[in-house]
Formats: sequence, C-alpha cells, structure tokens
Amino acid sequence: MTELLQQLLNGLSLGAIYALIALGYTMVYGVLRFINFAHSDVFMIGAYTGLYLTPRLGGGSLIGGLLVLTGAMLACAALGVVIEKLAYRPLRNRSTLTVLITAIGVSLLLQAGGQKVFGANPKAFPSVFPQSQVNFAGLTLSSSQIAVLVVALVLLGALHHVVHRTRIGTAMRAVSFNPTAASLVGIDNDRVISFTFALGSALAGAGGILYAMNYPSIDPLMGTLPGLKAFVAAVLGGIGNLPGAALGGMLIGLVETFISGTRASTFRDAIAFGILILILLFRPAGLLGTTKAEKV
Repeated sequence: MTELLQQLLNGLSLGAIYALIALGYTMVYGVLRFINFAHSDVFMIGAYTGLYLTPRLGGGSLIGGLLVLTGAMLACAALGVVIEKLAYRPLRNRSTLTVLITAIGVSLLLQAGGQKVFGANPKAFPSVFPQSQVNFAGLTLSSSQIAVLVVALVLLGALHHVVHRTRIGTAMRAVSFNPTAASLVGIDNDRVISFTFALGSALAGAGGILYAMNYPSIDPLMGTLPGLKAFVAAVLGGIGNLPGAALGGMLIGLVETFISGTRASTFRDAIAFGILILILLFRPAGLLGTTKAEKV
C-alpha cells in the first residue's frame, strides 16, 4: 500500500508538469485551431533560462527560486509573442497544413539555435529551491516534488481566474468561439492571440524549470519527448478544453509512473502513444471534449 501511494505521488508530480505544457497546446488550439509544435522547445528555453538565472538571482533559496521561476516565465512569454508575430501571424489566412509545416520549422530552428548557443552537450541543472526530503507514514517526498505540486496548483488556479474572471479571459473565450463575431464587437483579435501565446509559453517556461528540477540534466533536444507526451495529454483530455488538458496531463503522468515500476518499463513511451491511438480511434474528442458538427 505504501509503495502504491509513493508511486501515486510521483505520478502526480510528473503529471503536473505535463499538464502545464499541455495547457499551452490546448489554449493555442482553442483560439487558432492549430497545434503549435514549437511549444515543446519553448519549454526547453525555459529550462535554460533557469540555468543561467539561478546563480544570478540567488537560486537555492525560496525567494531566489521564485525569482528564477518568474524570470523564466517572462522570458518564455516574450518568446511566445515573438514566434506568434513573426511566424504565425503572416500565415493566419493560409491553410492549416502551411501553418503546421511552419510550426515544425520553428521547432527545428529553436533546437538548432539552442545547440549553437547553449552547446549540444547536456548540462547539470542547479538547485532552484532549497533541497530536502519529507518522510511521512513511510512515504518520501522531495522538496522538488513539493515545489512542482504547489507551483502547478497555483498556476492552474491563476489560469482559471484569468480565463473565467477577467476581461482578457472573456475575450479569449469569445475569439475561441467565433473570431469574426468577436472582432465585430470591438475585440482586438491580434492582441488576444498574442496574449494567449504569451500565457501558454509562460506555463511552458514554468514546466521547463519544474521538469529540470526533477530530472536535473538539460540539453537543446530535451523538450521533444515531454512535448509529445503533453500533446498526447491534451488530446486525451480533449484538445481545446483547459480542464481536459490538466486531467490528461495527470493521467499520462500516473500511467507513465506506474508502468515504470513494472517489467514493461521499457515500453512506457510506446504505451503513452498507444493511448493516443486508442483515444483517436474510440473517442477522438477526448475525455472532456465535445464533438462539434462542421459545415463542409
């Protein structure tokens, strides 16, 4: 029973990271109806931003860790806005395939740029928050896991407040529902879309810091696999549905963690993508998504 609870805690910690990344995918899809495959590399930039900010902002302490986390989120938010304005905005009226190819190109550009700027070799990630362990009833929880769960819950709550309790959140939902009608009532669609990219990229930056804290070795290609799993999580929960993305991230994290403790641990990545295939076959709208009829 103790081992089961320990694996549950480990799975929730990993799932919280996937949930933060998946929310970025699902927000952009909800507004623009395309998948931003460069999102996983924004996640990588967040980790490297934390690497360079930690010694400069007093990482290793609570205040310093919060400053590092905030700095990485701001840097990734700015990067998300730049990507949207330079790469996606000129293609807004083009075909979905054109935008998809561009997204893959931006992802490859960030990966190649990361190898050029940061170097291709993995780097050890420093301690962002104070390191310790908590033992309770036979369970062991590291300070990094506690930080992941607390930060993820705070950010999810903040995102819910922004989307459902603010004017810009109302504008985001209006643009997602009908961008033409939204512009007719005075909503600046460009500003809303830029804000959506900034918000999603900031969450990816936070995810990069939290992931690197638990797996403290980073490289320019580190975002590929977590990004793909977060995409699976977004589809599992219902692409375009924010609670669904959070639920999907938690489920993928739990499945991966429990599989890692069995003889099938070498197939944990394949099982995650197998879940994607099953969802697409039997419930393409996802667990919390709804099927929408479209005129053709």
